[in-house]
Amino acid sequence: MQEKTITLRFLAEPVNVNFGGKVHGGSVMKWIDQAGYACAANWCGGYAVTVYVGGIRFFKPMLIGYLVELRARLIHTGNSSMHISVDVFSKSPQSDEWVRNTHCVIIFVSVGPDGKPVNVPVYTADTDEEKQLQQYAIRLMELRKGIEDEMEAYMK
Repeated sequence: MQEKTITLRFLAEPVNVNFGGKVHGGSVMKWIDQAGYACAANWCGGYAVTVYVGGIRFFKPMLIGYLVELRARLIHTGNSSMHISVDVFSKSPQSDEWVRNTHCVIIFVSVGPDGKPVNVPVYTADTDEEKQLQQYAIRLMELRKGIEDEMEAYMK
């Protein structure tokens, strides 16, 4: 069954510590990719590859031993692409208050066994919030085009 959202929860472990004693940003980026993949693979019903991670923002540090929650949600689809918004929250296991630590949009492309793109089911935004998030994804695509054009000279 296709779902628009997925939530992952686990404890931040000492293996994820950075030199400052907080959760390493690289660990958070790995978790974002995993949550995004789970959401994308569920939507397309097959394998998906990461093609873009953009605008990742680290708002607040996360502590080792905290409960981590990743909320991934589909916000837009193309022919074979899926735009997934991922928000990362954390809290002390003894607390009721979640803190938003990180946000980004990650794009996956559904691929078949031959590695070529495969069409995905069309996403339809139903609620006002979903419609706003879909417009957010579309605006980000337009901004990325300008960034790609600007970077072109440095990609040769």
